Amino acid sequence: MPIPSAVKTPAQILLLTAVFVVSSIHCQVFAATKISPPQSPAALSNEQAIEFQADSGETTNAFSGHIMVTENRNNSASRKIRINYVRFPATGEHKGPPIIYLSGGPGGSGIGTAKWRRYPLFMALRKYGDVIALDQRGTGQSEQAETCVSSWSLPLNDKLDEQSVKRAYTEAAKQCFRQWQQQGIDPYGYTTVQNALDIDDLRQHLGAETVSLWGISYGSHLALAALKLFPQQINKVVIASAEGLDQTVKLPSQTDAYFQRVQQLINQLPLKQQVPDLAKLMKRVHQKLDNQPMTLRFTLSEDQESEILFQKPYLQRLASMMVADPNQYLAMLIQLYLSLDAGDSSLLTHILERGVFSDQAVSFRLMPLAMDVASGISEPRLMQVTDEAKTSLLGQSLNFPMPLLNRFDAKLDLGDDFRAGPKSKVPTLLFTGTLDGRTYPEEQANAVKGLSNLSHITVENGGHNLFTSSPEVLQRMEAFFADQPVSQQPIKLPLPQLKMQ
Repeated sequence: MPIPSAVKTPAQILLLTAVFVVSSIHCQVFAATKISPPQSPAALSNEQAIEFQADSGETTNAFSGHIMVTENRNNSASRKIRINYVRFPATGEHKGPPIIYLSGGPGGSGIGTAKWRRYPLFMALRKYGDVIALDQRGTGQSEQAETCVSSWSLPLNDKLDEQSVKRAYTEAAKQCFRQWQQQGIDPYGYTTVQNALDIDDLRQHLGAETVSLWGISYGSHLALAALKLFPQQINKVVIASAEGLDQTVKLPSQTDAYFQRVQQLINQLPLKQQVPDLAKLMKRVHQKLDNQPMTLRFTLSEDQESEILFQKPYLQRLASMMVADPNQYLAMLIQLYLSLDAGDSSLLTHILERGVFSDQAVSFRLMPLAMDVASGISEPRLMQVTDEAKTSLLGQSLNFPMPLLNRFDAKLDLGDDFRAGPKSKVPTLLFTGTLDGRTYPEEQANAVKGLSNLSHITVENGGHNLFTSSPEVLQRMEAFFADQPVSQQPIKLPLPQLKMQ
């Protein structure tokens, strides 16, 4: 059963990130220095020369620009909205098509990603063409609607009821759609199809015959949609942690298979003595919470105390936020189940104090809400998800608030023609992590089965965020963009140790 939450999952993850160490055990730092183009390239229309500064303090010359696109191309009276980007000019002698970075989420910022740990990758790829950090419509520095705070809420100290949760979130979403429309915003323009067409508008703005796409997670979903819409304008595609066009809602059975892989990892570590069967441990704790939910009091700030009737769905939601990568989050999750099994709620209380759950009204950001609901889920897959969720470890929590909000507004849904996978000969490079807890290896293979010019590289012990997991990832990407042979041998990362810090 889904659980109430006043914020979307990415915001919840950021709250956890602010307190806990998130650096992956596998993550390796790429050296980077200030890079300037060998000559001063000209700015395009709507561009300004800037000195771009990464979070590390490193700087480089770049251009900040924007384009104006139609908010909803299906509406002849639609207004124009602003899409922002940063362009890092090519530094190589043989400039290829621009490389456009597509962030995940949906809702992530490409410009923000360029400032983060992936900054060295943006700089390295400039050898092969201009690299564009794109803030997709409704994200980052691009024009976006204000977050909608609805009048619906679900008190934390109430017993959860699936129908009540569904009603609250559905009515809140409808209310927010009406509110955005009253503000002159067309929420039906925030679909992956419209998002993909922005890429082609950007291509034309850049004066390029073709562009290459580089994306991860939802960014791969967007890239696959673009391959269907305008394949002749796409030169190459590099994606990681692929999300297929009918995979917005993940299969609960695949989540269970992920925990089996985690158990195989545990079996190689001293942790095996404490956790001989992770699935049984999780089921045992879930049953305890079903039999007797825990009333916990915690402090959100010096002057704000809260109380929660902590139930199984809350724990499932916490788990869904901690499984993306085999790092401290996963270690924390295992320790959380061990402590709750022993009757110790101190670690849980510490996590709750980070504000992961609250009594605040249900709220939505337009772009993540509309993109997920528009991509939706086919009826056969929905039936499969519903059936599998009845017995799976995390139920449908990994997808929350989907599929609960599926077709809350039927006009938004893109339909099964959209959800059919692409068939394409465009050269594509895919990286898949064996310990990815959000987009699973079997599903990733299915998502790209229609791509006939595919290089598929497995990253052993890799999680969801693969691009900085090993220098070998960048090496394979560079070979791909340089039209050199790309080894498809697995990239082997060290065995995660799953130690709390």
